[in-house]
Amino acid sequence: MSRQVLSEDQVTALVHDAAAAPSMHNAQPWRFRYLRRDRTFELRADFERAMPHSDPDTRGLHLGCGAALMNLRVALVHEGLHPDAALLPDLAERGLLATVRVAGPASDEGGLGALWAAIHQRHSSRYPFDEREIPEAVRDVLAEAARVEGAELTFPTSWRLWEVLELVQEAEARNLTDPGSDQDLARWTRIDAPSTGTADDGVPHYAFGPRKRGGRAPMRDFAGSRQVAGREAADFEQAPRLALVSTVDDRPEDWLRAGQAMERVLLLATLHGLSGSLATQPLEWTDLRWPLRDPLTGTGYTQIVLRLGYGPKGPGTPRRPVSQVLDIQP
Repeated sequence: MSRQVLSEDQVTALVHDAAAAPSMHNAQPWRFRYLRRDRTFELRADFERAMPHSDPDTRGLHLGCGAALMNLRVALVHEGLHPDAALLPDLAERGLLATVRVAGPASDEGGLGALWAAIHQRHSSRYPFDEREIPEAVRDVLAEAARVEGAELTFPTSWRLWEVLELVQEAEARNLTDPGSDQDLARWTRIDAPSTGTADDGVPHYAFGPRKRGGRAPMRDFAGSRQVAGREAADFEQAPRLALVSTVDDRPEDWLRAGQAMERVLLLATLHGLSGSLATQPLEWTDLRWPLRDPLTGTGYTQIVLRLGYGPKGPGTPRRPVSQVLDIQP
């Protein structure tokens, strides 16, 4: 790409990369607008895709949009262009989450462009991982990737790991009997063949992964109380490798930073041969989210729990056509 006005095909390709981001229940709660005159992308929230029970304050929605923003930045740098991003540029517009002015050329001193290869390789994996440790050197580079985006990435071990796992287990137990959680799952999961074949959002049954027979991995059962024909059961990790993304404050701009940090970590983890999935269950309950804070300092706000490890790559899940999420203006 050059410094000339981006063509419609170029803009479409960039948004195609952005929309490959993960989001809670694959709701894809984003819309993009490209202003040709200003060479600027606008990232807007699609509140019709919010989850009133599981995400009443739209924190999870902001995390997903932050991940899409990270992918857009990565795609621009990959094309040799500098993404000049601003969060919440106009507080009078609640839905305007960020702008990205195309200000090329980019030097890629931060290594964003190298992450582009992972954008369409990264898929949430809900399969068992092996018990292998993640090397310290890899943990260090992942933590640094989060720090660059204004967040902290920590890897709980020992008693702290079991504490986090107990919070996830308690949240999952609540969700199984909670009508609101069941309604969110019913809206955003696809079990029957017709909906799986035609839906361009949500979690299809082939991405549920096996039903957990044993192990401590923090797996959400997307089937809930419903039966999925042919779905097998499997033993998961006894000592799963978890990572917590946290921020100092808990405002919408912090949620967007955490979403960017989350996606930067996941892309880098993919390049290091790791698979991953999101565990949002304890974050959906206010009283369970609070104990996720740093137990030594009592500060910071946990925004997402990641499960990382060495195991099968997850299948790709559907995405809405770019024509449904992109508006190009003169």
